Parts: sequence; structure tokens; C-alpha cells
Amino acid sequence: MLADGVFAIALTLSAVELRPEARSGQSLLDVWGVPLLVYFFSFYLIAGVWYQHRRAMAQLRRIDAPLTVLTMLLLSLVALVPVLIRNMIAGGVLHEMPLGPAMHAMITASNVPSTLPPGNAALAHGSVYVFSMNGFVPYALIMLMIQSCLTAAWGYAAFIARLAPDLLPARTKAWLLHDLSLTAVWATLIVWSLQMLWLAVVLLVVVVALRITERRMRRAAMAAEG
Repeated sequence: MLADGVFAIALTLSAVELRPEARSGQSLLDVWGVPLLVYFFSFYLIAGVWYQHRRAMAQLRRIDAPLTVLTMLLLSLVALVPVLIRNMIAGGVLHEMPLGPAMHAMITASNVPSTLPPGNAALAHGSVYVFSMNGFVPYALIMLMIQSCLTAAWGYAAFIARLAPDLLPARTKAWLLHDLSLTAVWATLIVWSLQMLWLAVVLLVVVVALRITERRMRRAAMAAEG
């Protein structure tokens, strides 16, 4: 009940943080586009975390002290998400840039230039909207910590404390691999945003390997369940 309450409040406050400020000459899409994009993206991310947590809790016969500590740490991080949403919106997520610098920024994950050419003359030769790293790194870091808490909690409950003895071993491993793959995805985004491209490629390979192994485990679990 406590966990459901924290998730519900975090989801609700995410909408409260939407306070777009209209400037002269902006269309409705310009004003509301990015805030709504960040909101819905975050809403479904947190809803996915809630589903993972609820699914795991439904399999446990009991809860001990270490699992309670991990759960409280998870909830404390989930409660920060509305603040992170506001930070991303205020910092600017999408920027219109000349095509050349935009392609360089997207490929290398470098920072978006704070200034454009005088009169934005370069925009006349082609421009695109690029995703800014401003505000994204702390957001991705918190999401990485949330997924790490979920992974650690399920790994401890299922494999160390044996709190879910009724679940098939293949299903237990598949869920752990799923959590690990999502953790690796956020780690990949973080190292990419820090311009560590070679490490991002390595982590991406790890993500693919985890997902392939997870599917095999899921098929084994379905076969065992008849």
C-alpha cells in the first residue's frame, strides 16, 4: 500500500510540474509539445517501474529487512521524478540548430551550442531539432538508480533470501535478465551522453545479449508451465 501510494503521487505530481511559459510568436505546439512529450515519456516509464515492482511483490511469501530497505530506497528515487521532469523542461530538451552542428552533436553526444550564428543565417540552409543533454544526465542517472534498485531487490528476494519459492526457476531468471537489460539501457544512455562512445557500444551489445537470453528463458518457462 505504501509503494502504490508513492507511485500514484509521483505520477500525479508529474502533471503538476507542467508549467510551460508562452513567448511571443510561439504556436500551441511550441509551448506544449516538449512538456507533454517529457510528461508522457516519464509517466509510462514510472508506470513500467510500478508494474515490475508489483509483479515481483505478488510472488513473495514474506518480506524481510534487507528487501524493505531496498524498497524504501526505490520509493525515495521514484519520488524525485517530478523534480527531474521540471528540470528537463526548464533546461530545454529540444533545440533548433543548423544541420551540420546538429548532426555532430547527435553523433558525438556533445553539448548543444548555447548560441547560434548571427541572425540564424545557417538555419536557412537546413535545420533540425536535436535532443539536448541539458537536464537529461541527472534524469537518466536517477532512472539508472531506480532500475538498479529493482534489479537488486528482485535478485536478493529470488536468489538469496528465497522469498519467491513458488515461481519457476526459468521465470525467475527471465525476470532478472529483463531488469538487468533495462538497467544496462540506462547505463548505455548515460555513457553515450558523456561521450564515451566505445563503452556505449559495448553496453549496447550487452543489452542485446541479455534480451536474447531473456527470451530463451521465457520460452523455457512457458514450456515448463505447459
